[in-house]
Amino acid sequence: MRRAPAPAKLNLALVVGCPRDDGKHELTTVYQRLDLGDRIAIEEGSFEVRGFAADTIVGRALHALAEAAGVEPRWRATITKRIPVASGLGGGSSDAATALRLAAETLDEPPDLEPLARSLGADVPFFLRPGPQLGEGDGGELRALDLPQDYWVVLALPPGAHKESTATVYDGYEGAEGYEERRAHLLETLALVHRPRDLAALPPNDLASSPLAAELLRLGAFRADVSGAGPIVYGLFHRRASAEAARKVLRARTWLTIPAWYG
Repeated sequence: MRRAPAPAKLNLALVVGCPRDDGKHELTTVYQRLDLGDRIAIEEGSFEVRGFAADTIVGRALHALAEAAGVEPRWRATITKRIPVASGLGGGSSDAATALRLAAETLDEPPDLEPLARSLGADVPFFLRPGPQLGEGDGGELRALDLPQDYWVVLALPPGAHKESTATVYDGYEGAEGYEERRAHLLETLALVHRPRDLAALPPNDLASSPLAAELLRLGAFRADVSGAGPIVYGLFHRRASAEAARKVLRARTWLTIPAWYG
């Protein structure tokens, strides 16, 4: 049996443009992996995905791998969920990428995983690569970034939050005008990031906002925003003590974690 963590991600910035010919929106985003994660176990045997009844993407990933490799699906996957579901943290995409990687290790001649990952979702390829990445195009065109990793992250799920599907959130987006200018500003700002506090200058998420971000800033975060299409809100803190103090007063379900370089 092969086991590995499937880490969550943050979108430390998300600039969104117009719909593309394929129906997806043009975007530029900053992906950061987190130490918080699910667990994936893969063993050879009759095909099955267990542990998370709502899964569709891990099953699709394994079927796609089998087809690309010219074999029958022969893996039993077990998902142990720790990432909150439909939160903007990429849990399903990370599970799929991790399952692909582990199952491919059982093959004598594994296929290239990146095209398979891209077919499953725009942010799935990110989870196959180490370190923070700049995502462009639909989010799946990646370029490695050198960003600080020495800070604490508070994740907060607003009470009663209910996430619409990511597609619905994007379909309702009406702020595409000025995308190139906002993208240029993001890239200029990234070039100046050397210390954690420099991340505060990144532009806010185009797609979603939350009053909880302002509350996290009031409680000492040097940056706070929504991740992806939400509803999770993150706050970045210089010190663990400040992050833990903020958690105690937030009226929200919270998690405390740190950046991670790889799964």
